[in-house]
Order: sequence, then structure tokens, then C-alpha cells
Amino acid sequence: MKIEKSKTSPTAKGHRQRLRQRFINSGLNGFHDYEVIELLLTLATPRKDCKQAAKAALAAFKTLPAVLEAPIEELCEIKGVGPRNAMGLRLVKAVAERYFKKKLIHKDAINNSKQLFDYLYHSLRDKTREYFKVIFLDAKNRVVATENHSRGTLTGSSVYPREVIHAALRHAAAALIFAHNHPSGDINPSPEDVAITRQLVFAGKVMGIAVHEHIIIGGNDYFSFADQGYIARMGREFDTLYGSTS
Repeated sequence: MKIEKSKTSPTAKGHRQRLRQRFINSGLNGFHDYEVIELLLTLATPRKDCKQAAKAALAAFKTLPAVLEAPIEELCEIKGVGPRNAMGLRLVKAVAERYFKKKLIHKDAINNSKQLFDYLYHSLRDKTREYFKVIFLDAKNRVVATENHSRGTLTGSSVYPREVIHAALRHAAAALIFAHNHPSGDINPSPEDVAITRQLVFAGKVMGIAVHEHIIIGGNDYFSFADQGYIARMGREFDTLYGSTS
């Protein structure tokens, strides 16, 4: 009777254990992105070195967030990944999104742009396309819901004020916050960003729904329309043109 030997060498076993121990001791501090992927792959791959598969995935999709967001069928094309690991990678992203959403919904009011940035940083920073997110608030400025309104291209996304207001009415929102990312990393608002913000402020004014903020996230930084005075100026412009709704 032939006894099949383990496919994992003592060196590979030791490397895997050291990788896990590093995480137990210090979290992901000091981890390269490929090591994060490698650690995740080891959870569903008990007897195989995962380093090369991790490096191949990162080479194929360029960034850690892109690996976690990649379609399962494309992940399965990476040698050494397979359906089980592909599902595990996508599960990590889904769990993270639900975690941040649960931290946000029905919690204390969002009081400033930095707090808002901290909530949205992980979900928008490394996107390779523009995403436009709407946060719906109640009368006490507590978050009641969040929605990804649109997904665009590398340089823009389509935002329709009528659809935003319709969603706000569906959630019985008293106020709105908007956020979108710039994949280029440049946080400065484009003329189109300013124009759509103005349309949204005006549309909200018509319906008696306040717009508190619109932030742009790029890299590790952000631009706040409220902090820079845009939201207040647009509100005053509406009042001058059409009269106050309050």
C-alpha cells in the first residue's frame, strides 16, 4: 500500500505558521499586500504554498482592493486560487462592507467631514472607477441608510437628482450627504462635480430636504464641499433666486 506524503514541505509549513503568528501578534501591520492575500488563501488551502498564487493575483489585478473586488470567474483563472479561495476573497470584502455599514446605521450623528471620511475611506479610496454614494439622515442627523447611487468610468459617474430625491423620499430622509471617489487621487472638484452638487442642493431645497455635505475621496485625502463653503453658498443662491423654503 502506497502512503501519499503531504504536499506541504516543512519550510512551507513554517512560513505559513510565521505568517499567521505575525497577524496574531500585530494584525496586518508590516504586511505586504501580497502577504495579506497569501494569508487569506491559506485559510482554504491546507496543504499548498500560497505565496506564488498571491503574487500572481496581485500582479493580475494590480491592487489589494481590486483582488478582493474581482469577479469569482476571473479569480479562478489565477493558478493556485480556485473556486473555494475565490469565494473566500469575495467574502472578506462583503463582510467588511457589512461591518462598516452596521457601524454607521442608526448610530450617532455625523458631525464633521473627518468623521465622514473615516466612515467612507475603506469603501471608496481604492476603487478603479468612480462611485457615487448617498447617505440618508433622519431629522436628528442619524444615518438611516446608505446607497451606491451610481458606478461610472475612470473619470466620471452619472448622477440623476430626480433619482436621488426619489430615494430620499423612500427612506423618509430629512437630510442627505453625498460622497464619491476620484480614482486618479486628485481630490479637487471638477466643474461637473460642482454643477451636480448645485443641482442636488437645489433639488433638496425644493423638497425640503437638506444637503449637508458632499465629499470627494482620493488616495488618503478628501475634499469637503461643506468645509469649503460651497454648500452654504449654493443654499443662499437658491434662496436668492427662488426664496427660502423654510
